[in-house]
Amino acid sequence: MKFLDHARVEIRSGAGGAGCVSFRREKFVEFGGPDGGDGGKGGDVWAEAVDGLNTLIDYRYQQHFFARNGQPGAGKQRTGRSAEDIVLRVPVGTEILEDDGETLVADLTRAGERVLLAQGGNGGWGNLRFKTSTNQAPRHANPGQEGVERTIWLRLKLIADAGLVGLPNAGKSTFLAAVSNARPKIADYPFTTLHPGLGVVAVDGAEFVMADIPGLIEGASEGRGLGDAFLGHVERCAVLLHLLDGASPTLVADYKVIRRELEAYGQGLAEKPRLTGLNKIDALDARAVEKAVKALRKAGAEEVLPLSGATGQGVQDMLRALRSRIDAARAAGAAPAEGAWRP
Repeated sequence: MKFLDHARVEIRSGAGGAGCVSFRREKFVEFGGPDGGDGGKGGDVWAEAVDGLNTLIDYRYQQHFFARNGQPGAGKQRTGRSAEDIVLRVPVGTEILEDDGETLVADLTRAGERVLLAQGGNGGWGNLRFKTSTNQAPRHANPGQEGVERTIWLRLKLIADAGLVGLPNAGKSTFLAAVSNARPKIADYPFTTLHPGLGVVAVDGAEFVMADIPGLIEGASEGRGLGDAFLGHVERCAVLLHLLDGASPTLVADYKVIRRELEAYGQGLAEKPRLTGLNKIDALDARAVEKAVKALRKAGAEEVLPLSGATGQGVQDMLRALRSRIDAARAAGAAPAEGAWRP
């Protein structure tokens, strides 16, 4: 299945049915009076987050979702049929934006969450509703209300606990494949990963979700390479794992490139808890590893852990460190704010 994380959609709710002007006409019934029914309600347009989806590819092939109009009322006090609602089923983690692409309408972060995007028009009143003691034979009815038409953007941000960032060929896909059942494409050329991937990682009896995004390069915030379009998928992560190629001759410069790109992107990524993984240590001796770790710490990396995604060396230590940071972030999110009211 192809991956798509942005989609532009046109929606329109249904108009309400018109009320009916009708009078009772039966044999032996004198002065039957008005009996026009109300119109039916137009269909609503909803969005609902569902499990089992991780892409917006369905909305590449269908971009228009128009609900039906309500049926008009009829004589004998018959109300018109209301139209069925339309539900846009989207993956968990989907943001719904206005046509400007910036104004947030809703953020669906849990399965089963629903939001009303366009409300259907109410049906018009039939002439029976207008009967009074001084107006025994009203000859007018209300038209139904018009529907709502709007353009929205769907933007998917994958929900994961930990996010992998780094330069191309830093070993992110190899690491994800080594610690989870995910099977990303792995090759010896840059930009092997072209879209984000998710994997469920188990360590010491606990599980968490890890996201791998395409590699960043210098100038990604300005559109170079694949740009920074996929960084949105790690905005929700509790911790970032910055993987570096330990065999790179420009190790410190590589570290600074990713740090600058995270700062340029904004959205709080530069302030997130971050672990630095010195990958591919199977190609280095102990002295080179120690030297590389010291250089990274001097450059500003707070916690550097050597590892090898290919051989598994140091991988468990990294997973335990990630789990510790994730648990701390969850606890902080669940704890009430200091000074908050408590019952």
